[in-house]
Amino acid sequence: MTVQPGRRERKKAATRQKIADTAMRLFQEHGYDAVGIRDVAAEADVAVTTLFSHFTSKEALVFELDEDFEQRLVRAVTDRAPQEPLIPALRREIHALVRHCTGDDAAPTWQMIDASPALRQYEASMRLRHAESLATAIAADSQADPDPAPDSNPPRTTTTCRTIARFAVDAFSLAREEPDPQAAVDEIFVMIEAAWEAGPLRH
Repeated sequence: MTVQPGRRERKKAATRQKIADTAMRLFQEHGYDAVGIRDVAAEADVAVTTLFSHFTSKEALVFELDEDFEQRLVRAVTDRAPQEPLIPALRREIHALVRHCTGDDAAPTWQMIDASPALRQYEASMRLRHAESLATAIAADSQADPDPAPDSNPPRTTTTCRTIARFAVDAFSLAREEPDPQAAVDEIFVMIEAAWEAGPLRH
């Protein structure tokens, strides 16, 4: 049974969302570089310290779903059905993330990101962090079978897990730039699955 968040958690989430929505509106209206942290805090009617309790930097205001995306990637591994193969589960989640981030209303945000060196750098570091979290989940999953079948594969190496995680996270960025993002995800995951099956195994 899903536990519903309490009043304090709901209020905190509402404040965070208000700050993020206000920041994006100001960035779109005035340009990312022209808007400061104090401008966002004043417009959202919160203290600067309150803003920083929710977001660690100005760049983080643009990527307000950062932690949610990271958790979704990890849960694609940890929460999938017991007999579901890893790669299809990852492909399904990347499809969902790409759908979320390639709608018509997302275009202005990506144009802003592409035009800002600071935002591009933040996105790159974010992808690396997501890939490391995903790699940790894949490695743990690869070693988690308590009763493996006699002909089952032994756990993958750490390098293999990190490589597959990096490929999966980068698939999102590559696909969103293509005319048909969903078809691009499928094309990329054909190669990811082949790499996973061919990857070195720990004997």
